[in-house]
Amino acid sequence: MNMTQNPSLIEQLAASYALGTLRGGARRRFEALAREHATVRASALIWQGRLASVAELQPEIAPSAAVWKRIENLVNAEKQAKAMQAARANAAAAAAPATGWWSSLNLWRGASFAGAAVAVLAVVASLNLSSSNANLGGQVASLGGQVKELTAKLSATPEIQYVAVLADDKAAASMLVTFDPKNNRMVLKRVGSFQEQPDKSLQLWAIPQSGGPKSLGVLGTDAVMRLPATGNDVRQVPVLAISLEPKGGVPAGSGPSGPVLFKGALLETAL
Repeated sequence: MNMTQNPSLIEQLAASYALGTLRGGARRRFEALAREHATVRASALIWQGRLASVAELQPEIAPSAAVWKRIENLVNAEKQAKAMQAARANAAAAAAPATGWWSSLNLWRGASFAGAAVAVLAVVASLNLSSSNANLGGQVASLGGQVKELTAKLSATPEIQYVAVLADDKAAASMLVTFDPKNNRMVLKRVGSFQEQPDKSLQLWAIPQSGGPKSLGVLGTDAVMRLPATGNDVRQVPVLAISLEPKGGVPAGSGPSGPVLFKGALLETAL
């Protein structure tokens, strides 16, 4: 399968790459593909630019007091252990000529105290570490929820693959048309002042390179209208047109019966 011929798949992979959810072998294969194809690199850079501001919008989170306390405990414990080790070595050296270090009561007392102190510090450090891990786990869970929410928003964002501006015979724009293959939907937005009479309807037509016009649907009177459509409805269609028809449009299988008011080229958007 040549993924470079599938713009929708490339867009999804680029979004996942920018989010960091594309991992392992899939991420390495995408990076290799991006090195070979400029369009794939461009798509990845576009998504990285879209998501670059997400981190800036997140509030700054200062490390919790437990983290700093744990660091302080670990540093102090290390200093205490080194000091006790040095004291133990000095005591052993001083006692060796007289009675021998093995029988030194002070040495054993010092060693016992040092062991108890290190044990206490280890318990304190462990408690602080548990608290820090709990706080960190909460932050990670919160970040995971934000990533899921952002991924859902990106999935719901329409993908514009085709666009057309339909104008009258004086080149005055009247209708903006976009096609979203991800949701199999064509969106039409009125950009001019034309409004049909109550007993008339506007009907959208695909004008193929060969053959007769194909109806894509009858338009309502809203400022923004949505029609179901598939890739087969718009692929290899160079021109769209809108005709003025009786209320409800012409019967299925027939061509336009009224005048063509607006038309324009249907263009595929670049990656």
